[in-house]
This record gives sequence, structure tokens and C-alpha cells, in this order.
Amino acid sequence: MSDNGFALYNLREELLLALKKKGFSTPTPVQEKVLERDEFSSDLIVRAKTGSGKTLAFLLPLLQEMELPLSKPSILILSPTRELAQQTAREAEWLSRYLDISVATLVGGLDMAAQIRTLREGAVIVVGTPGRTLDHVNRGTLKTDGIHSVILDEGDHMLDMGFRDELEGILDKLPNRERTWLFSATMPREVRDLSKKYLTSPVSLSLVEDGEQHEDIVHRAYLVPSRHKMEGLVNILLWERPKRGLIFCHTRLETMQVAQRLTSEGFNAGSLHGEMTQRERNAVLSSFKNGHLPLLVATNVAARGLDVDAVTHVIQIGLPDDRDTFIHRSGRTGRAGHEGTNILLLSPQEGEKFKYMLGSAKVSVEWNNVPDVEAIGRVQREIAEEKLLTGKETGEGSDYIEWAEDLLTRVGPKELVARLLAALAAKRSAGYNLSTELERELRRKSRGPVDKDRSGAPRSIKGRRPKGSMLRLSKGLSDGWDVGRVLHAVCTSLNVDRSEVGAIRMKDDHVLVELLPVALSRFEADSKGLERCGLIEEGAGASFVSSPSSAGRSRTAGSGTPRPRRKGKQEYRGR
Repeated sequence: MSDNGFALYNLREELLLALKKKGFSTPTPVQEKVLERDEFSSDLIVRAKTGSGKTLAFLLPLLQEMELPLSKPSILILSPTRELAQQTAREAEWLSRYLDISVATLVGGLDMAAQIRTLREGAVIVVGTPGRTLDHVNRGTLKTDGIHSVILDEGDHMLDMGFRDELEGILDKLPNRERTWLFSATMPREVRDLSKKYLTSPVSLSLVEDGEQHEDIVHRAYLVPSRHKMEGLVNILLWERPKRGLIFCHTRLETMQVAQRLTSEGFNAGSLHGEMTQRERNAVLSSFKNGHLPLLVATNVAARGLDVDAVTHVIQIGLPDDRDTFIHRSGRTGRAGHEGTNILLLSPQEGEKFKYMLGSAKVSVEWNNVPDVEAIGRVQREIAEEKLLTGKETGEGSDYIEWAEDLLTRVGPKELVARLLAALAAKRSAGYNLSTELERELRRKSRGPVDKDRSGAPRSIKGRRPKGSMLRLSKGLSDGWDVGRVLHAVCTSLNVDRSEVGAIRMKDDHVLVELLPVALSRFEADSKGLERCGLIEEGAGASFVSSPSSAGRSRTAGSGTPRPRRKGKQEYRGR
């Protein structure tokens, strides 16, 4: 075992044997970070990316300290999705093979009776999704008195998917819980609140830095005309030629529309969204993982826990909700030692907002205009030539040789080859000519001298933005909202482009949003839109202030005195 890097951590022979059989000899950084600790009794918060090897990072020390034999649940691992839970359970099974302990997988969509039977047979490790696990706890089929260790895997994603109540319901019913380990790529407010409530003096280990550049991922942003995002996507797919691409959209409807459009353009694409049945979801995921479906269009929530190592490209359509969303999406490529490309499709206005969103993040982004038809044609020609000139020879006497000889008796060689190439080109999309429209939009954006305000956001030479109305809404930083979330909610509820939203100023207990003319007219036509998306509470209403400049002095509707300023604050200056 001397050539096995895991042997340095004095792991029990059963674990080293399982690792050797599986071909693992070198720990990943997150595994080293956890295994090198002197003791494992304390609560732990580990920040690590998906695909970093974190499953072994928490399984190895827990199995190392386990006192055998055992015949009831001792370790509970909670995962955000069925797919991730099943993957984790498979890893636990091969790793614990020589310890003579069993693993139960508790996920929705599978036979409840079979899960109960596995628990009754003495499963020691339980891996499950929050909803199904809580169901077993409430039924009494999962006995919790012996559970001493809890792993919250991808905690940010579980909370993002709305599992807060289920997680608390489970944790509150573990009377002998000795340690809780939280693994999360990001630490938004909800994750911090949960850790404060259930973790005691946790040790923090971080293998990520906010916004850091993943060394195996290249980030590219393509500027496309704002009204031609789909055509821009087609051009970029023809230019980048992803072998396996994951395309992110904001809504379920958008995923279906994008997948349908790509299919009509000749691409093999499918969609993944929250309203699919489990059978439909499994079929799409299986096709994507085995390579039969090279393009998968999904929402953030639908893609949670999606674990496919060979994703060559991640493509994000439009402005991400926030920087964490951008970083997390990009982490779906460049995994397990593979190189990956993360692409954003942005209008010129969204491009400026994205630069502002990145702020001081250590991410290097390569900026390009959407490739035009001529450039795409040159690439396609090179690919076709390479296939023709390097392809396998057909050999004398083959049917194709005889066919070619017959055709050459009727058509000259040059004309025949030209016709064949034309027929070949006709079968594939040539892309769209978007250069003129993009240049026109870039000229409109940069018309006139530009200076910068104190925040660094561009503004016109007169220092004024298009006139709009500042709306005061009853949600703020203390409610877990941030600028990206507000911007996305406003645009979605009012069905407007992000260029129709001006300044956004976040305070602890409210948010001020500048609505430009189109957004303002949409709000006046349907003022319930923001209530439906959660930006205002039912019955709370919303109030206008006279102008963006007086926003800080605004009065709440029905109040005779101004609200005091709050310390917590975020600002975003729209274009």
C-alpha cells in the first residue's frame, strides 16, 4: 500500500483495499483537507465545488471511526436530488464493501416498501433526499435514535430548492446527533442561518474563493443582438461545436422553447425542467449521460445534482441571477480533470451589467461578438474537408467506387465534387447574419461621450439616465433578496428586458427599483405581478417616490415620517 497516497492517513485496511480495487491512489485537495485533521468529532463546514471528490472526503473519516459491528442507521447523508443521492449511495456501497455494512437509499419515485425492507434489514448508512427521508422519519420506518453523524451535501442547493422545512424537520428529530457536516459550494444567507441554528462552533474549511477562476474552465462571453438570442445561440453552437453541452435558461417555458428551436435547426437537444415526470427525467438524463443527446437545456433547479463528468460546454442564456449562480453553473464543466468552456450569451446592455455583477471576482472572461455567417462557413468547410481527406478509404471494388465511376461518365469531376459539396452543405444550418444588427445596437449603446458616476457605472454625459419612476417594495436584504434576484424577479413578472430596469438599491427591509417607461407601463397594467413573484407581500402594496434621486428620502405609503436609513445596503445602477 506504500504507493497509495491514502495510506498516509492511517485508514483501516478495509478502506484501503476498497480504494485500491477501485483504482484510487491519490486524494483530491478536499479529501486531503478533511483527512489531515487530527479529530473528526466537531461540526464542520466545507466549501468545495461539485465534482471535487467531496463524497469520499466525508465518507472516509466517518467509516474510519465507525465501531463495528452495527445493525441500525448511524450515518445520515442528505442530498438535494434523487440522482445525487443515488450516486452517493453507490460510492458508499463500494467503499464499505469490506466492512460488512449496508446502505439504504431513500428517494422519491421508487418503491417505498423496498426502502422500508432495506432499513429493517439493518442499513447503517442512509442516503436520501430531504422529502422522502422526512417521510420515513414521520412514519417511524427510519429509526433515528442511533444516528450520530449527519452530512448535508450541497446544502446551498437543498435550500435553493426549498427544502428548508424538511431539513429542519429531520434535524429536530435526531436526539443523539453528535456532529453535523455541511458541504456547500457557496454560503448564501439561508445556508449561514441554517448552520447557526444547527451547528455548534463549526470548523470551516474552504477550497473555493468567491469568484475564483477554475483553472480547467475557460470563460467566454458572446455579445448578441438583444432581439436575436436564439439565432445567436445557433451561431455559437455552430462555432463552438460542443460534444456535450448544458444550456441554462431561467424558466421552464424557456427550456422547452429553446430545445424545440434547436431541434428545428437540426441539433439533437432535449429539455429538463421541474414539471417532468420521473420517468421522463430519467430518460432525458440517461440519453445525455450516454452521449445520445449532446445538448440538454435546463433550469437551475432542474440541473441541481446533475453529475456528468464529460460536459464540454456550459452555455448560459442571458444575465445570471447573481455571481454565485454564474459560478455554480460554470462548475458543471471542467470536472474530474477535464477541460471545459463556460459561455454566456448577453446583449450589449447585459454585458455591461454582467461586468458590474462580477465586480472584484477573480474570473478572466474572454469577450467576443457573436460569430457571423462567413466565419462559421469557413469553420464548417475546414471540418468537411478534414472528414473527406482523412476518412477511411472505400477500397477498389466497393459499391461507392462503382457508383462514382458511373457518375463520372455523365458529369465532369469538378462539377460532380461541387454538386456533392453543395448537397452536403444544404443539410446543415449555415447560421444567421447578426453582425449588422449587433453593430447597430453597439452604436446605440455607446452613442455620445460617456463618463462614469461614483460607483463606476457608465452614464450619459449629462449625468442622467432615461426618466423612470422609483418603486419602493417591501422586501430587502434581511429577507434573503439580492440585486440579481430582484432584477430577475422584476423582469420575469413584468415580462420586460433587463434594459427596462434602472437603478436597484437594496436596503435591509426594502428595495428601491427604478422602472423605465416600458416596465412602468407593464406594472400599471398588472400591479399584482410583483406580488406573485414574492417581491411584495400580499396586501403590503408598493409605493412610488418622486424620482430616483429622492429615493433615500422616500416615505412609505400612509406614513407621515421618513423611514430611517439602514446600514445594510446594495446598489445596482441599470442602464
